[in-house]
Amino acid sequence: MTGRMTTVADGFNFLEAPRWRDERLWFSDFYSLKVRSMREDGSDVREEATVPGQPSGLGWLPDGRLLIVSMLDRKVLRREPDGTLSVHGDLGSHAAGHANDMAVDAQGRAYVGNFGFDLMAGDPVEPAALHRVDPDGQVHMVADDLWFPNGCAITDDNVLLVVETFGNRVSAFDLTDGGELVNRRVWAEFGPLPTERGVAESLAQVQVAGDGACLDAEGGLWIADAIGGRLIRVVAGGTITDEIDPGTPVYACALGGAAGTTLFACAAPDFYEAPRKAAREARMLATTVAVPAHR
Repeated sequence: MTGRMTTVADGFNFLEAPRWRDERLWFSDFYSLKVRSMREDGSDVREEATVPGQPSGLGWLPDGRLLIVSMLDRKVLRREPDGTLSVHGDLGSHAAGHANDMAVDAQGRAYVGNFGFDLMAGDPVEPAALHRVDPDGQVHMVADDLWFPNGCAITDDNVLLVVETFGNRVSAFDLTDGGELVNRRVWAEFGPLPTERGVAESLAQVQVAGDGACLDAEGGLWIADAIGGRLIRVVAGGTITDEIDPGTPVYACALGGAAGTTLFACAAPDFYEAPRKAAREARMLATTVAVPAHR
């Protein structure tokens, strides 16, 4: 599948974690320290929160309050009804690197990944853990040995899918009633684990450097391939059913819009901190796909 992607909004630093909710697209702009939202066509852009610790993953509690991953101080923040931010969970003594993306289940439990090493300093790649932040703020490690856990999603049958950027794969866990992750398995494998531990060398061995991801109504997982400059739709077992070349690197995606068939993608020239802080070249792209969003 090829699809022409159009720019619906631009002038950002670096976009991640797009989510469709309440007839708006919500997303984090890392280096402006803002969480924003906008309409499907890119109009009416609003500032929803300012996060000094750099916002990343987004989710919502059952009562509608917004949760935001604060990357640099490794916390999950909660936006109260009056707009103020409170610390919802503190991963500072748990996460080995910047806190990253997040999925929130129907009970309000947040599953949060982290880098596992200092990516921007060029440290060697190391595996990381996944942590659960309960509604009362308690933090528990629920999985380890993940190679840069990134985009994640929860299926209708309570399976948590975790994209591993440096792992060449998507891992799956059954989600128990108590919030534990069991029956770990490989849901999609694109190649072997890299043998190199340098960031550039490791990425050169990766077939799909999966970053942000989103589910559709048929169980397909759209993944932004951060190195391949493409969006792919993957099904259980690892078959790639669709591929979109947007003509630019893309780092995250979300399905939404009025019909649920608008695929949004976060685009930027690269993912390096210094050039992205210095320029406003990030864009939100969109195209139409056949299968609507997972509800």
